[in-house]
Amino acid sequence: MAARGARTQASKFPTIGFLGAATASAWRPWTAVFVQRLSELGWVERRTVAIEYRWAEGRPERYAEIAGEFVRRKVDVVVTVESAVPTVKQATSVIPIVFAVANDPVGGGLVSSLSRPGGNVTGLSAQQADVAGKRLELLREMRSDLRRVAVLANVSHRESVLEMEQVQAAARSLGIEVVTLQIRRAEDIAPTFEALKGQADALYVVLSALVATNRTRIITFALSARLPTSFNTREYVEAGALMSYGPSFSDQWRRTAEIVDKILRGAKPGDIPVEQPTKFDLVINLTTAKALGLTVPQTLLVAADEVIE
Repeated sequence: MAARGARTQASKFPTIGFLGAATASAWRPWTAVFVQRLSELGWVERRTVAIEYRWAEGRPERYAEIAGEFVRRKVDVVVTVESAVPTVKQATSVIPIVFAVANDPVGGGLVSSLSRPGGNVTGLSAQQADVAGKRLELLREMRSDLRRVAVLANVSHRESVLEMEQVQAAARSLGIEVVTLQIRRAEDIAPTFEALKGQADALYVVLSALVATNRTRIITFALSARLPTSFNTREYVEAGALMSYGPSFSDQWRRTAEIVDKILRGAKPGDIPVEQPTKFDLVINLTTAKALGLTVPQTLLVAADEVIE
């Protein structure tokens, strides 16, 4: 009787459908921040709110199945990232959808405008394509002899292709050659690095669910090839990448929780403006730099928001 009573009580809680594009382990730092901020706002998991986690594990074909399940369960809001939004939108035009990270929400057709999203979708822009040139400049500052950079991207992911094009444009203006490494599945990673041998001075990695799911393999291959690596967020630097520059993903997920709070309290997603990043972080891993035989310039050490030793 007690168990049945507990289920009845829990069913009265608002329910968040959390559709993760990668794996639970890859996203653990961000889900922790999201849940902590929700708790601070009064939404305590299993006490005042229920969160149903589903993980696509880098396989976009799972989005439709998960979205359908959330619709059947009549969750109160779906939290996800840019790549899954179109599929969730197809499944429901009623349930609010909040994206924590999106490179181009308007261009990608997620919202009508940043200030007035309209419909049932809102969230946060990551502006990854906008900072592509800056990341490339930082790589060149790290390695003054940089002549050719490899760009690793999941080319089946529209937003990754957009960022790759931004890197190519920035590289042209800096006089740097670009080698594109196109992957579509995990099995492409090893042969891609094998074919790259000796063809690049550094590696620029474009984030996607496929990359997040296979980040350890990518970083390991890059270290074996003695390639300085640039990612977009600090969690990869913690895992052994050389450096990262981009919006603070922890900050993005905190603010995602704040948008979810507004929706659970009655706000309409179409009336909540899409937020832009307010914090960009430069993080450098000194241990990795030493392993690669690189001396980090003092200018970068001073500019860094965090140095991992």
